[in-house]
Amino acid sequence: MANNQSKLKSELKNIILITLGSTVLACGVAFFLLPGEIATGGTPGMGMLIHFMTGISTGISMLIVNIPLLIAGVKFIDTPFALRTVYSMVISAVLVDFLVQYGGFPQINSQLLSTIYGGTCVGAGVGLVLKGSASAGGTTIIAKIVSTYSTIKPAQVVLIIDAMIVAAAGLILQDMEKMLWAMLSIYATTQVIDKVLTMAVPEKIVHIVSEEAEAIGVAIDERLERDGTILSGSNLVTQKDKKLLFVVVGARRIPQLRNIVLAIDPKALMIVMEAQEMMGSSRRFR
Repeated sequence: MANNQSKLKSELKNIILITLGSTVLACGVAFFLLPGEIATGGTPGMGMLIHFMTGISTGISMLIVNIPLLIAGVKFIDTPFALRTVYSMVISAVLVDFLVQYGGFPQINSQLLSTIYGGTCVGAGVGLVLKGSASAGGTTIIAKIVSTYSTIKPAQVVLIIDAMIVAAAGLILQDMEKMLWAMLSIYATTQVIDKVLTMAVPEKIVHIVSEEAEAIGVAIDERLERDGTILSGSNLVTQKDKKLLFVVVGARRIPQLRNIVLAIDPKALMIVMEAQEMMGSSRRFR
């Protein structure tokens, strides 16, 4: 019984994320990209191209593209994922056409604003749909099919498809500037998708190489209240023993950490890296 309730809560959360994501995606297409004739990536971009060429509404065009791709990829995806994806496709398509007709959004005359906000909305929408364990379109299905029967990676397939959409938009609209705006829109979309999926982790990974690693570790524990790990290694040439301290701290505390390290060992090597995704806590453990 408890297990069923947990599954129900999880599925309800997925539906909420998919609905919210599909709505945000539709707003980006209807309010910003379509009025500015700026194509985006994936099946929303394909739907826009069909609309530009034939006059068929973008929502219906998105379904025309998505349904055959979903049917072709049925054996490559599990049933729950497929059902959620169908829901996402239908909601996105219906909302795009509804908002175009009845949205009443003020006209945006700036191509830059339309590009950035349109790409951002599409990226946020796709990211939320993906977090809801679904797909916002059929390009991911194409990527799975191609990668299954070839050595091409899924990310490369998606990149190729987006490049083809951008090129097609430039040819159809016969406007090089629109093609360049489309590239900028897709870049904004991919960046926002990454941020949504990784939750924009405000943490930094820090590696510190020092002969005073233990003392630095104690200072970090006392003054920053962060735990870390001291790793043992050796020099590449002389095989001299070295200590590497691994710690995760908030981005705003990097200057404080730098002062701690330099005060103990001015010759220490400190490397700061991005933490793309993090689970658990780097707070002090006892």
